[in-house]
Formats: sequence, C-alpha cells, structure tokens
Amino acid sequence: MKTLWLITVTLAVLALPGPTGAAAQECAPDGDVTFVCNQAGPEDLVAVPGTHWVLAGAYQPGNGGLRLIDARDLSTTILLPSDALRERHDRDAYPTCPGPMVADAGADFDAHGLHIAEGQGGVHTLYVVHHNRRESVEVFELDARADPPQLTWVGCVEAPAGENLNLNSVVPRPEGGFAATSFRPLGGAIEPIIRGEISGAIWEWDADSGWNKVPGSDTAGPNGLEISRDGRWYFIGGWGPQALIRVSRGRTPVERDEVPVGFRIDNLRMAPDGTVLAAGQGGQLGGAGGTSNVARVDTEALTAVEIVNHPNGELFGTATVALQVGDEVWVGSLQGDRIARFPSR
Repeated sequence: MKTLWLITVTLAVLALPGPTGAAAQECAPDGDVTFVCNQAGPEDLVAVPGTHWVLAGAYQPGNGGLRLIDARDLSTTILLPSDALRERHDRDAYPTCPGPMVADAGADFDAHGLHIAEGQGGVHTLYVVHHNRRESVEVFELDARADPPQLTWVGCVEAPAGENLNLNSVVPRPEGGFAATSFRPLGGAIEPIIRGEISGAIWEWDADSGWNKVPGSDTAGPNGLEISRDGRWYFIGGWGPQALIRVSRGRTPVERDEVPVGFRIDNLRMAPDGTVLAAGQGGQLGGAGGTSNVARVDTEALTAVEIVNHPNGELFGTATVALQVGDEVWVGSLQGDRIARFPSR
C-alpha cells in the first residue's frame, strides 16, 4: 500500500436537505440517528482518497455489488453491477487468477471486506473480498478522476488451495501485495469462536511468495483488519475475544497486545487522527437485546473509548463497520438497507 491513512475523507459533510415525499419518510431519522438509505447490506465502508465519495459493499444474496455514495448530498449510485465496468486482466501482477467473473456474476457478486491502496493522480487500487463464484480477493483499478469514479477489474487472488480459508477483511501492505483475515474454516460453526477457540489468522499474499500465514495472529474469530501508518503493526478485530489485537510485523519474537472493548468486533477503520474505529455487536446475538457498538481505540496507548452503543431495532442493527466522514461516524451493517450516521464524539 502506498499510503495507508486512506480512511480520511477530505470534506466537511454539509447539513443538506434530504429527499422528499415517501422516500424521505422511509429514510426518516430515528431520534438523533440519521441514515443513508438505498443500500443492500452495507457490511463494509471505505472512503475514496481525496474525494467526497464513499464506497459501500452490497452483501445481500441476489443484490450484491458496490454502492457509491456522494457524501455531499447522500445520493447513492450503483457502481456494480454496471455496464460501465471494464475488465483488463493484469496477468503479470495476478498470473494465477483464472480470469474475470465480476460482470458475469452481476448482482450475485458478494462484496465483503473492502480496502483501497491510494495511488498516484487519483488512480487507486480497490481490493474486495468475494465468496460466491470463488473464495477470492478481487482487484480493481479505481479511477477517481472520473465523475463518478470508474472501475476496471484487473485481477484476482484465490484463497490458497487446501487451507479451507473463509476470507473476511483485506488490507494492502506497504511493500506490495495484501493481507487478509480468515475468520473461520469454510462451513465452520460460530459456537466454538464464542467459547474462545482459535479459528483463523491473518494470511499475507504477494506475487512472488504466494500465501503465508502471519506468525502470532491466530485468534478466535479474526474479523476486521487494519495496518499502522508506519507498517509496523497489524490490528485485528477480535470477534471472539471482544478485543482489538495488535500484532507486530517482521519482528522476532512477535509482540502481541489486546485492547478489550466489551463487544464482538467486526470491521476496523483508521480514523483521521490515527486512532482506529472498531465496530461490532454487543449484548445478545440476534433479536432483541443486542446492540450496535463503536469504540475509538488508541493503538499506541492501548486504550479504548466507546462512542456508540445503539440498541438494535427495526430500522438498524448488527453494526459491522464505522467510518469517520467529516464530523460524523457512519456505521454499516451486514443486513438492511441503510447506513446509520452518528455525530462524531
């Protein structure tokens, strides 16, 4: 990854009037919580560097792909599936990729974990974890010079054969390639993870050496993944231990620390001030009694402050990601049709 602090959105979100009529009523605030609607299971969110655009994954069966949100007026454009998608297989960078399948998958394209490696001149690399047609990280060129940004599929990396990985989150590495978490074995149960049993780890990939497991990263339900700005640390969203886990990179012996947050961490996102926003689920899993939670974690002081604790309801629940957008924190979910917007504290 060329620059890793891509979560910063260089904008001030304005208090603009929302849609009118029935659409406005359907997307009306819930108390002091407002929404970005017209989504499809926005499990992960990522800001397009240096722009007013936010990418949201669509993680619903038969309604998958990518949504592009204009943070100025909260309008949403379906970026995938789209006839505007281009395909140009970079066989030198991704020689083992069988070939394109995104256009063919259409609305069956699962967009799970997202991350962007910032490039030069507004042309970036977008990584998307995908499960449906193959267990893989799909790679796109994202041209933010266009309005709206233009996607070109350039390659893929399939999960390593024989390892039975269930990929979840992805993050580019400063030296090239990327790292991804495997939450649990494909088809594995949730109950052992809740009991604290080790279920997965971080796996790194580059074109020269392929896939390799990161020492010291084995965890009960490794979910979200971020990397420090200096490249010295991985940060894991520990779903089972309910903690952010800090693991050193390239150091022997491996250094590892945990920052408890009191809820099951899903995705992680770097905030503009260098802290990490950890989002996830508190209380009872599923149904009444559950909460959507966000903590701001200082990864140097190893402290956490909870900034969102929202009871799950009919309009929004099961938080999976938090992204700072201007003076708000946007919170996504693996279900439903909206992103919740909370004032940043």
